[in-house]
Amino acid sequence: MKEAPSTGEVWQFAGAYLLMIHGGAAMVMLMLLGALVPLHMQRGWRTRRNRLTGATMLTCNAVLILTSFGLYYAGSELLRPWMSNIHIGFGLCVPLLFVAHVALGRRCS
Repeated sequence: MKEAPSTGEVWQFAGAYLLMIHGGAAMVMLMLLGALVPLHMQRGWRTRRNRLTGATMLTCNAVLILTSFGLYYAGSELLRPWMSNIHIGFGLCVPLLFVAHVALGRRCS
């Protein structure tokens, strides 16, 4: 008979699967960001609409990309906690910033 996994093992497997889903979602987000540059960002910048939140969104996404790269490839145990905290902080801010960007964009149009 096979033993049931311990609670610790269940959380470890769940964490691993959640990280894989997070990484896959990040790949999709990178594709969407790549499509937004020629289709949305350039037009918005030329028409001078919603620049502040747009530039802030772009900056936050750039920080997320850089910190994720650092988390994945940097071997420094000194930098890893800093990158992790920055990544989490910016990741929690992006959805709120996105809502603000859309709301301000609709108000300006």
